[in-house]
Amino acid sequence: MLHSILSNFDSHIDSASAHCDIPCGIYDARIVTYYAVSTLRQIDILLSLKDKDLSDTAFAMQVARNTAKKEEMAENVKHQTRIIWGDFMKGDHLKKHPGAHELAHKIMLAGSACKQDLHREDGEKLVALCNDFAEMFWDMKGVKTKKVTTPYAPNVEVVEPAL
Repeated sequence: MLHSILSNFDSHIDSASAHCDIPCGIYDARIVTYYAVSTLRQIDILLSLKDKDLSDTAFAMQVARNTAKKEEMAENVKHQTRIIWGDFMKGDHLKKHPGAHELAHKIMLAGSACKQDLHREDGEKLVALCNDFAEMFWDMKGVKTKKVTTPYAPNVEVVEPAL
């Protein structure tokens, strides 16, 4: 019954379409690389703690805080990648970049590796994959890119739009 009532309105409602849940049109791969660099930074901080003269309690508290932040940043990489990959990368974008699905999957795996353990190489891999993702994203938008070194630790290269 509800269906028949609502279908009476079909001819009176203009159709709308959007590429995401809320058609804002704002996507930016820089957030993905930001979180990847933040993940790497937390890994570096954690790896340097053994060289500090901390009490057992201070060491444990610092490890707990930085581990929680590292895992949050790695999860943010995965979340923001899923949004761009799932909501923005469609149709002609995927024809031009058929490797988008595989790259997004590699980012998911690398983000998980950063959460599961404490190897700097995992963080470096995550940053590199996110740079590849950013290059692909900006190419889909028709925007040239450049590589810049972050002006803060861990001072790694990231892909930015050349605006």
